[in-house]
Formats: sequence, C-alpha cells, structure tokens
Amino acid sequence: MTPRIFILTLKSTQPIRGSSAQLRGFFATKFNEYNLLHQHNTDKFIYNYPLVQYKMVNKTPTVIGINEGADVLIEIYDKYDKIRLKDNIYEIVEREILYKNEDFGLSDKFHTYSFETPWFALNQENFTDRYKKIGTVEQKELLRKTLVGNILSMSKSLGYTVPEKIKCEINLYPGSSRMKGVEIATFKGEFMVNFLIPDYFGLGKSVSRGFGTVKRCSL
Repeated sequence: MTPRIFILTLKSTQPIRGSSAQLRGFFATKFNEYNLLHQHNTDKFIYNYPLVQYKMVNKTPTVIGINEGADVLIEIYDKYDKIRLKDNIYEIVEREILYKNEDFGLSDKFHTYSFETPWFALNQENFTDRYKKIGTVEQKELLRKTLVGNILSMSKSLGYTVPEKIKCEINLYPGSSRMKGVEIATFKGEFMVNFLIPDYFGLGKSVSRGFGTVKRCSL
C-alpha cells in the first residue's frame, strides 16, 4: 500500500512557541468546514485514525495529511498569512511542503523507529491499575502488545489488511506529558518492527494532537 502524504512545515520571523493542540486549534477554527481538520462531524467525534495530524517536531509546527487529509491540506495550506497559538500571533514567512507516496505495510525486514513525540499508549486507569502493578517483563509485553494493536488499528482505518503477524521489539522508557491541562503517562524511546511506517505518522492515543509521532532511524 502506498498512501498519499502531504507534509507541511511552517516558519516565522521568530521562534514559534506553542503546542500541537494549539496548532490543531488554529486550523480547526480557521477552516472549520473541513471535518478532517478537527475530527468532528455535526458535533460527533470521528473515531477513525486521524488523516490530518498536528505536530511540534523540534519546535517546528508540522502538519501531515494522509490520503483525503492530504487533499484538504493542499487546498488550505497557503490560505493564511499568520497563525495564532494561544496569545501569540506569528507571521508565516516560509512554508515547506512535501507531497509523496510512500510504502506502508508489512515488510520482510525489520525497521527501527523512534518516537519523536511522546507515545500516549495507556489511559490513566490502565497505567495505574495494570502497568504499575506488574513486573518489568510483563510491563514490556503489555507495551509490545499495545504497540502492535496501534499498528493494526491504524492499518484498518487506512484500508490495509495485515496479511501476517506483526513482530516487534521495544526499548522504551516511561515519562509524563500534559494534555488538556492534565498530566498523563507517556513513553519515549525506540522500537523495531517488521512493518513500514512513513515518517511522522502517529501511533497510539491523541495522535491528531501530536502524540506518538514516529520516524525511521537511519542505518
């Protein structure tokens, strides 16, 4: 499978300070008529894998569109001169765009990826009541199964049927992040899997808000 991918990065006259959620808020408000930008349809949340995702990667605002999401970004990516993130307004002086098709799916080789942004793998209940109460070996297995589940869920939403078993190994460590003002448990690190995932695709919960952004590690 080779999904269409549109990646947009923005630069201003000054360093852009803000969160992925604030970046999402700007686009969702500015272009409210496009459901894929905010994952809502007539006030109902769209639970499929987000086809438009917002990231702050190395402090650079980045928006990725996949398939129909790419079509939406192509329409609106240059329809504004400034962006507002919380109380700050930034003049956009440069837009870097990349439009491509990239391989996605099961691979006969293992590939190593890093989480460029924290992976929101477990909700607070599962983290507190399951993860923290089991041993190190069981914790690793829980995260490994969760990661495989994330890939399967992403594949299903994108219309890709995984033909064989996904195998992965992880080297992750726990941390914490904030979402909607609440502290959440997240993970960073690397994983190796027999699956091709395009750079900047998100895995896990709240990927439209920038969590779980992956990038393939250089050989």
